[in-house]
Amino acid sequence: MAVRPFVPWPDPRLRTPAEPVGEITDEIRRIWDDMVDTMEAMPGLGLAAPQIGVMLRLAVVDCSEERGQAVRLADPEIVSASSTLRSHDEASPNLAGVHARLERPAQVEVAFNDETGTRVQRVFEGLWATSVQHQIDHLQGRMYVDRLSRTKREMLLKKARKSRGVRL
Repeated sequence: MAVRPFVPWPDPRLRTPAEPVGEITDEIRRIWDDMVDTMEAMPGLGLAAPQIGVMLRLAVVDCSEERGQAVRLADPEIVSASSTLRSHDEASPNLAGVHARLERPAQVEVAFNDETGTRVQRVFEGLWATSVQHQIDHLQGRMYVDRLSRTKREMLLKKARKSRGVRL
């Protein structure tokens, strides 16, 4: 298990939809282990494989207070979402130094393959729901900034450029 480096914005991999995982192998489990280590080292609440340059539909989420409760998802899909919304500040280690408040469904039901390769459906609520949706966006080649108005997105990216001294 290892902590992997993050792909920096504006790397095109962050805008590329990830490939389906298919069969859960020992290699997939090792990637998940590295993802959990990387998420904990941030520290963060979730991580999608493309964020570390692995272009597979893999994600991990752990919003537990005590930690160590990571849910490992392969090929996740949102089956249903509540009409009730929840506000939360979101950020990404790929675009460090900035964050934005977004509203997302407060509850989602997600179908995914678990560590055994079994297709399961699970309901996520609150912060767990926010994090799962955030990771699924990454797997689709989207970042949280894409959910902002054009003006807010441009302001946020300008701030990120300034803080990093990089042209985005």
